[in-house]
Amino acid sequence: MATTAELFEEPFVADEYIERLVWRTPGGGSRGGPEAFDPKRLLEEFVNHIQELQIMDERIQRKVEKLEQQCQKEAKEFAKKVQELQKSNQIKEAADIIQKLHLIAQELPFDRFSEVKSKIASKYHDLECQLIQEFTSAQRRGEISRMREVAAVLLHFKGYSHCVDVYIKQCQEGAYLRNDIFEDAGILCQRVNKQVGDIFSNPETVLAKLIQNVFEIKLQSFVKEQLEECRKSDAEQYLKNLYDLYTRTTNLSSKLMEFNLGTDKQTFLSKLIKSIFISHLENYIEVETGYLKSRSAMILQRYYDSKNHQKRSIGTGGIQDLKERIRQRTNLPLGPSIDTHGETFLSQEVVVNLLQETKQAFERCHRLSDPSDLPRNAFRIFTILVEFLCIEHIDYALETGLAGIPSSDSRNANLYFLDVVQQANTIFHLFDKQFNDHLMPLISSSPKLSECLQKKKEIIEQMEMKLDTGIDRTLNCMIGQMKHILAAEQKKTDFKPEDENNVLIQYTNACVKVCAYVRKQVEKIKNSMDGKNVDTVLMELGVRFHRLIYEHLQQYSYSCMGGMLAICDVAEYRKCAKDFKIPMVLHLFDTLHALCNLLVVAPDNLKQVCSGEQLANLDKNILHSFVQLRADYRSARLARHFS
Repeated sequence: MATTAELFEEPFVADEYIERLVWRTPGGGSRGGPEAFDPKRLLEEFVNHIQELQIMDERIQRKVEKLEQQCQKEAKEFAKKVQELQKSNQIKEAADIIQKLHLIAQELPFDRFSEVKSKIASKYHDLECQLIQEFTSAQRRGEISRMREVAAVLLHFKGYSHCVDVYIKQCQEGAYLRNDIFEDAGILCQRVNKQVGDIFSNPETVLAKLIQNVFEIKLQSFVKEQLEECRKSDAEQYLKNLYDLYTRTTNLSSKLMEFNLGTDKQTFLSKLIKSIFISHLENYIEVETGYLKSRSAMILQRYYDSKNHQKRSIGTGGIQDLKERIRQRTNLPLGPSIDTHGETFLSQEVVVNLLQETKQAFERCHRLSDPSDLPRNAFRIFTILVEFLCIEHIDYALETGLAGIPSSDSRNANLYFLDVVQQANTIFHLFDKQFNDHLMPLISSSPKLSECLQKKKEIIEQMEMKLDTGIDRTLNCMIGQMKHILAAEQKKTDFKPEDENNVLIQYTNACVKVCAYVRKQVEKIKNSMDGKNVDTVLMELGVRFHRLIYEHLQQYSYSCMGGMLAICDVAEYRKCAKDFKIPMVLHLFDTLHALCNLLVVAPDNLKQVCSGEQLANLDKNILHSFVQLRADYRSARLARHFS
């Protein structure tokens, strides 16, 4: 069976089409004779082809309609473009004409040509408004080329700046949809920076005007809203917000520095930032210092309240200064001793909180202060730190600790001042670190540097003087405690027993208790101090310890066995002195041990021993004084060896 498509291969003629269809249909023509003719089949073939022709007609009709619509649309668009082009050319021509007329009208006398001048001015204004409206519509449609054309025409009109204003206003429509206005502003300026050069002949001026508009209107109102609500009610939040907003504004400014904004963009952006924050930066340091003082006072008060401690007044002035000088020179406790129950009244948590508040204040000061005011403002913050950390906390603890040191003749005294020393040293390190890390960079190139260093030096010297006084009095208390032990435990019969033959040669009970006490104090000193301070204090304690034992041994008379026992005691004291790890202290006890040998050496060998290596350099009176302690001094006529 022939297909409809095959029958359409040649130019279409109806009669020929029917004949071709009959000829191609089996049983439809004269082929095969009359017997082969099949009218039913031919009819069926005609019906099928008629249906196919109808379907084909419908398809062709739809294509025709679609093509007609497309042609109509393209015709309209073409007509519109032609119209716009004509309109554009007309506007340009009209703008050119009205510009020339406007210039001519300026030269015409007003009294004779007032009506003409008025009509020209009206037409000038109407055309200007028409151009601005055309620019506005083109911007909304996103037609950059059209915007460029209109802007170029408007460039010669007085209303050109209004065209720029319209552009800036429409640029910002829908630009602030996020929660971060600074990020939105940065994205907006970046987008406009890419576009503005394709529209205006002076893109840097337009971009600068946009940025000025963003800063003076959008950002300024946002900053005012964020700061005004907490300015009077919450100084802490106000300072945090001010620092955050100023930082984000300057960060935005840094990003905008990448764009072409004209000649001196640094000054331009700085002025914009200043215009936003000027009212807040003028008195910033007053707010900062006021807040820091109240916050620091609250931190300290909260700590003392937690200890149920009412701070006592530490007097100043003539009488107190006189007492302090007397105490430092005589080491006498003036006034009753205060029982602190082991409390040092120093808190590392308090110190960390004070330093953290001050650190944040230094950071804000660095960011928010004018460069010319920075060193002075930083110094004010430093003085507040000195007041509350060094004076109100550390110095108060030292004064309280000094007042808590018992007199040197107190029995079973609890010595807590070394705990004060330990904590004070730790705090000094933290204070010094903040001074170097956070204050020094702010004042390093200003006259305030020497002032801060001097103030720090004075504070540390005052603290060290009080620490030295407290350590000295504490050492006196330790020696006093050893005296009590020796007085209570040492018997005269220890060194001059009634039965010389029934003596167990070992150290005395007094020696055991004194050595146990000394070792405990040495360990405490090592834990309380660091560096050379440990050696200095241990040397002082060692010298006093030696003097105490030396003077203690001078009080007794020694038999031969008693002298042996004294040598054993001194040997134990010497072993204890080794724990000091101070060569001078060990040398003193070595010499004392050699002196004790004079208590037991045979009279005939006394002169030889006195000239021995360890004793040869000692004063003869010292050697004689030890020999005089022997029970046989008179009977053996030992004085002759020193005459």
